[in-house]
Amino acid sequence: MAGASFVRGAVPPLEPDEDTAREWLVRELAKSEYQNAKPNPIDEFFNRIWEWIASLFSTDGTGGLGINPAWIFVILAIVLVVIAVVIFGRPRAIARRRAANQSVFLEDDDRSVAELRAAADQAARASDWGLATTERFRAISRSLSDRTLISMRPGTTAQGVARAAATPFPDEAGPLRDAANVFDEVRYLGHTTDASAYEVVRDLDLRLENKRPATLIPAETVAR
Repeated sequence: MAGASFVRGAVPPLEPDEDTAREWLVRELAKSEYQNAKPNPIDEFFNRIWEWIASLFSTDGTGGLGINPAWIFVILAIVLVVIAVVIFGRPRAIARRRAANQSVFLEDDDRSVAELRAAADQAARASDWGLATTERFRAISRSLSDRTLISMRPGTTAQGVARAAATPFPDEAGPLRDAANVFDEVRYLGHTTDASAYEVVRDLDLRLENKRPATLIPAETVAR
């Protein structure tokens, strides 16, 4: 009898109570085969995307599929936003980046005329004619701006400086344009230059510094 009682007590109850059932379930789900079958984060991400796409559609009474009318406006709004960004945003962003990349001055370059000329002279002594030429053209631009003969703004190009400076100095329009071309070739096209090119830009700087402007009209805004 004692043996029979022991065997009967070792058999789990066929109808466990709530706590026992919960414990069995937790133990069962903790087994490795269940854990390995769980979806990884990537699977869960794509499952959520698929569920969202499926939610856009609804079944009609005949079992066919039809798009939820409420989503038509959402999709239309998304399409319109994309079109607006492509048509208006991207070209303007490209234009802004292009203007910033081709500007005379680098961002936050607030050096004075004297500092720019000193930098040009130092580069010339080191025979770095490309840097010497670009720094000297920057000195010209800063000097004209400080004298309020031209107005500069972020993104002002070398060609813009040359065009604007031709108003107070019409007889220097050609040299200004040539100096701007050299600046662009060296700075943005990677061309090399020599001592003679630097001397031309330096002499232009000295002439403009000591020349009286031909007109006293308000400073012309520099084109980008």
